[in-house]
Amino acid sequence: MALRWNRFQETLFNWELWPFALRYALISPVWLWYCIRSGSAWFFTPSNPTLTFGGFEGEAKEEMYALLPTQLYPKTIFVKPGEPFINVKKRVAASGFTYPFCTKPDVGMKGLLFRKIDSEKDFQAYHQQVPVAYLVQELVSFPLEVGVFYYRLPHQPHGVISGFIQKEVMEVVGDGQHTLLQLIQVHPKARHREEEMRAKHVAQFEKVLAAGERYPLTYAANLNRGARFINLQHEVDESLVQLFDTLSGPAQFYYGRYDIKCNSIAELKQGKNFSILEFNGAGAEPNHVYHTGHSLFAALRVWLHHWKVLYQISKYNHQQGIRYWPFEKGWRFLRQAKKHLQVLEEWDAKIPL
Repeated sequence: MALRWNRFQETLFNWELWPFALRYALISPVWLWYCIRSGSAWFFTPSNPTLTFGGFEGEAKEEMYALLPTQLYPKTIFVKPGEPFINVKKRVAASGFTYPFCTKPDVGMKGLLFRKIDSEKDFQAYHQQVPVAYLVQELVSFPLEVGVFYYRLPHQPHGVISGFIQKEVMEVVGDGQHTLLQLIQVHPKARHREEEMRAKHVAQFEKVLAAGERYPLTYAANLNRGARFINLQHEVDESLVQLFDTLSGPAQFYYGRYDIKCNSIAELKQGKNFSILEFNGAGAEPNHVYHTGHSLFAALRVWLHHWKVLYQISKYNHQQGIRYWPFEKGWRFLRQAKKHLQVLEEWDAKIPL
């Protein structure tokens, strides 16, 4: 009982632990105002003309990667549900994949169903259970994962990097004394995800990790998967902005967030030794407000600023002839995206990590 009360107090006084809807409740009327001003519930859809629904939700990674030169993203194979495993295995081998590699849904959300595959047995189990189209992708060995929030007004030659963070996966570190379960129970984030941890790691709960042994609780460096963020905004300079101007221009990508692995920040600025894991459009949250000391009201100001920019970009593109989605089309698309999310959540709890 005392533990539950302590967790309630911790959540109450830490806005970053609040539910998504509660965090945004105070500023939701502003979003409604942009809908009214534009005359469309989907005012954001012209923001990124080459992404379905402006990249707000439900866009496929296959669609994203088609906008990039192949050398800028990891080696990838797309797999449809129901495809015979023997055929998939042959395609994977023919493309030069070796274990380990990763698998994740083509239309993914919140890092759900992202898995590191260490053997053919793991691969076959994943393939036979996953109910959606997914991709096989090489594990990128670069040591740093970063998130870059970028936007550019279409009539301006240069964009803005408004957020730059380093991302670290949620993990525990052994001390040679405590079990995995005990380490999870004192982890500042994992202890709030008891059901998820039990579903994915119960077989290892009684294992005592050696001193210094690192045990990843998830392989996706995603806020919803418990990742930790480190602010790198002081690293933003002209060379970094120029790189993302160059990357984003041909793709007509005007607003959103890149997730990238790189060898170092210095080499990223030089356009060397990096790989784009994915980029998210109009629905991308400016997540650089988390773990960086922002108060709730400071975070709200950041979100409001980005909504204003999103509205301005969308309005400009609309004036150039890129139409807003019709209400019924957008409504059907969101309903389908919600159903897809429910499927991902259901099977993420069933398929072992």
